Amino acid sequence: MSGYSLLEGVRIVEVAQLAPSSVGGHLADLGADVIKIETPGRGEGVRHAGARAVGGPDGPGFMHLRWNRGKRSVELDLRTEEGAAAFLQLAATADAVVEGTRHGYLDRLGLGWERLRAQRPSTVLCEVSGTGADGPYRDLATGGMWFDAYAGLRTVDTRQPSPPGVMGGSGETPQAMYAVGAYGAMAVLAAVLRARSTGDGTRVQVSSADVAIAWMPDRIDAALNADRTHARPGWTPDGRLPDWPLLDAYATADGGAIVFGSHTPKFWQAFCGAVGRPDLLEVDLTSVDEGSEDRARHVWRELDALFRTRTRAEWTELFLAHDIAGGPVNTVAELLEDPHFTARATTYEQDGHRFAASPVRVVGQEFAPGRAPDLGAHTEEVLSELR
Repeated sequence: MSGYSLLEGVRIVEVAQLAPSSVGGHLADLGADVIKIETPGRGEGVRHAGARAVGGPDGPGFMHLRWNRGKRSVELDLRTEEGAAAFLQLAATADAVVEGTRHGYLDRLGLGWERLRAQRPSTVLCEVSGTGADGPYRDLATGGMWFDAYAGLRTVDTRQPSPPGVMGGSGETPQAMYAVGAYGAMAVLAAVLRARSTGDGTRVQVSSADVAIAWMPDRIDAALNADRTHARPGWTPDGRLPDWPLLDAYATADGGAIVFGSHTPKFWQAFCGAVGRPDLLEVDLTSVDEGSEDRARHVWRELDALFRTRTRAEWTELFLAHDIAGGPVNTVAELLEDPHFTARATTYEQDGHRFAASPVRVVGQEFAPGRAPDLGAHTEEVLSELR
């Protein structure tokens, strides 16, 4: 069922909706037996989420195919005595339970931490929520874009609103919504390792709001310590290095773009030598004084004109040949044709479709996960294991 074999012998019981399903998704990719508990007849919302359906207008969405691949689906109504009993039986056989709903859902059903720990002292409970277990926003109904907006990650400018909306038309990808799964899986694995060595269970909590905060901690750390920090010598008053043109993106001859990341002397010298422009090395891009911005702008204009003389592929070849830092910029469509993308095992095939593979590579193993299950496809199989 799973992609790799690293977590063979690890069992996870998952009660999750939408993005928190990615916690079990990461674990299933690595080989864990992830049993997904779903409401009978309805299932979880991610099954048909997203603007595009696969295999027909009523088919599953990409989020379901990705986050639920390799899992086993069991229909249980946890609000009934029979469903709750079956859930507890399954939890007693599992290394960890992942709760990925509004905080406190299992507790409200009498199936939370105290009940789970009482029947299996070594159990791990990972509670994944939007805003966490405490604080004034604990019960706030939230969603993907809000987590980023809350933490200052998302551009929100209401001064010139226009359809399809300030955020809806921004084209920005939700960050915390996708990152929370990795943090949750990391927490589960750490707690399971501890439980296996000590016999002690652990209750861990991960919230998407906290993930958004942790995703770009430098700005928050700087703001928290604003009165106790000092300007570092060599930086401009607006917080830039004077050699900022050496770390920028430039247009290329074919209408594409390339990132130039050669702001260290080694790479800058290699570049100037490769393109026959030793004169640029004579421009002082290290001093911060009244002329530093003019010098930087001069170099930027020279580089802008220079990069427009070759195609993106030609620049990439030159960078590789002369050990120069940087690389091509792609749209998603261009990425699919990028030679680095096509040369690596970045996708896998399933049922005639191709999907993005796990970013984890296990040397000697092929990533070939089982398809995301139909609702309740494994109910009888899993429950029969308990008899």
